[in-house]
Amino acid sequence: MQGLWTIYRRELAGLFLSPLAWILLTIALFAHGYFFIVYLVGVTGRDLRAAMQLALAGDVFWWFMLLLPPLLTMRMISEEARSGVLEFLLTAPASDLAVILGKLGAATSFMGILWSSVLIYGLLAQLLGVSPDWIPALSGVLGATLISGLFSSIGLVASALSSTPILAAFGAVVLNFIVIALPSLDALLKLPPGHWAKVALGHASVVSQYQSSFGIGVLDSKHLVFFLVWTAFFVFIATRLLEKRRWS
Repeated sequence: MQGLWTIYRRELAGLFLSPLAWILLTIALFAHGYFFIVYLVGVTGRDLRAAMQLALAGDVFWWFMLLLPPLLTMRMISEEARSGVLEFLLTAPASDLAVILGKLGAATSFMGILWSSVLIYGLLAQLLGVSPDWIPALSGVLGATLISGLFSSIGLVASALSSTPILAAFGAVVLNFIVIALPSLDALLKLPPGHWAKVALGHASVVSQYQSSFGIGVLDSKHLVFFLVWTAFFVFIATRLLEKRRWS
């Protein structure tokens, strides 16, 4: 796809040159280290495997998922549209889909690097003589990266809808929260057991799809397809919104 690789490199370099991205990375790395030690010593009884899993599945993990992708993607379309850079980009020999995928790939790669920091603790433990269980750790990083891609695609949709980065970030956080909280509609609607809507909401749970597979080191193709299909859906919406900007 023409222009995809160029846009990806441009966006990824822009993230690493952005003070906001480094601030977010620093906060996330500090929180990872702090809560890993808390889980290891105070909560899990010095169980290294459990500590690494909690670092990639605890409450702090989901708060980061809720907030970080919107902050990374909020400027990718809205700010460029306001500054005129997007107009120049849209006249370049690159399709709308290539623009969206390049930006999504950069944000997802950045988040993947962030989640990979958990593996450092496993390496340190192995150097000290305690070998961690690498399969759940690696699958947890893979699952976290897939969820980051999903939420980054939602962030691009919000950024394409708004001309103000702050509003784009707020809209993306709200949409991410709705996606995470979607299964809770079951309790609000008080659906009977076996109802088709109850079953559908259960299958639509991002949290359970992650925790029942990647979070415990079990790689199942249906969970992989779940995240890829949802991401593709929001990529499609973002592409159509960008196309609308092109012709307007």
